[in-house]
Amino acid sequence: MMDRHTLAALPKLELHLHLEGAAPPAFIRDRAKRNNIDLSRLFDDQGQYCWQGFSGFLSSYDAACTALKTPQDFHDLTLAVLENSASHGVIYTECFVSPDFCGGGDLIAWRDHLAAIDAAAQTAQAQSGIVMRAVVTCIRHNGPEQARKIAICAQETAGQFVTGFGMAGDEAQFQPKDFIWSFDAAREAGLGLTAHAGEWVGPDAIRATLRDLRVSRIGHGVRAIEDPAVRDLLADRGVVLEICPASNIALGIYPKLHDHPVAKLRDAGVKVTVSTDDPPFFGTSMTQDYSALADCFGWGRDEFADIARIALDAAFIDAPARAVLQKRLEEACPTPT
Repeated sequence: MMDRHTLAALPKLELHLHLEGAAPPAFIRDRAKRNNIDLSRLFDDQGQYCWQGFSGFLSSYDAACTALKTPQDFHDLTLAVLENSASHGVIYTECFVSPDFCGGGDLIAWRDHLAAIDAAAQTAQAQSGIVMRAVVTCIRHNGPEQARKIAICAQETAGQFVTGFGMAGDEAQFQPKDFIWSFDAAREAGLGLTAHAGEWVGPDAIRATLRDLRVSRIGHGVRAIEDPAVRDLLADRGVVLEICPASNIALGIYPKLHDHPVAKLRDAGVKVTVSTDDPPFFGTSMTQDYSALADCFGWGRDEFADIARIALDAAFIDAPARAVLQKRLEEACPTPT
C-alpha cells in the first residue's frame, strides 16, 4: 500500500475544478471583510463552509462568490488555488471559470477578470511548475439565453489560455438541446467541450448530452453505471469522465466510496479521471482522493499513472504544452514496456 507522502508526490492532472468552488474559506472570509459583505452564516464554528443538500450547496457557492468583486480578487484567488493544488502534486489543472461571476456575462468586464486570472496562472507556473488552462463555463440553471452570452465571451477570448467550454449547475433545469447554440459557437471557436451530466439525473441525460452537445468529456457521468448501453457507449466512443468521488459522496449521490462506481466504470473500459470539483466545500484534496481510492480499491502507482495519462490525452491543451507535461509524467511514472 502506498503511503500518503508517496501519493501526494505522484504527478496528477485535474480536469474538473471550479475556480470559485476551490476558494479556501479563510480567503472568502477575508474578501468578504474587505468588500463589506456579511457572510457569517456561510461558515460553521470551525470556519468551514456549511450547507445541506445540493440546493444548499449551490446557494452557499453563490454566496461565497459575492465576496469576489474585482479582477484583483480573482487574481489572488487563482494564486491561492494553484498553490494548494501544486502542494498535492498537481502538474496540470483545468479550472472552470464563469463570466457569470466575472462581470455577469459582460464581455469587457470578463476580459479584465480573465487577464487577472491568466496573470496569476503564469505566476503560479513560474513558482511551482503547475500549468493551468481555463474552461469557460455557463451555468445551466441561468438558462439558455444567458448561456449564449457566456459562449460569446468564450468565443472572443479563446486562445492559449482559454481552451475549453463547458456547462455546470443544476442538471434538472432545461435540456441539453436548449444549449446547442452555445456549444456550437464554442466548437466553431476551436474550444474543447465538456458538460456536467449523469450526476443528479440518470443515464439518459448522458445520452442526450452526447447527442445534442457533442462533447468529448462528461463532468461526473457516474450514473452511466445504471444503463449498460450508456456505459458501453462511453467506452466505445472513448468519452472521458471527469469523476469527482468525494463530491459525489459529500452530496449524497453515494453513501460511501465502496458504493461508488468509479472502479466498475474503469473495469468496463470507460476512460475515467479523478478530480476534486469544489474541494473545500467537500473536505477533500487530490491527495485525499488518491489515498481513499488506494484504500478502497487497491489502486497503486500503475492505476494512478494510467488515470493521469487518460487526463493528459483528454486535456484541452496545445501540443507543445502537452509534450512538456508528457515528459514530466513519464519521468515520474514510466510507461510499462
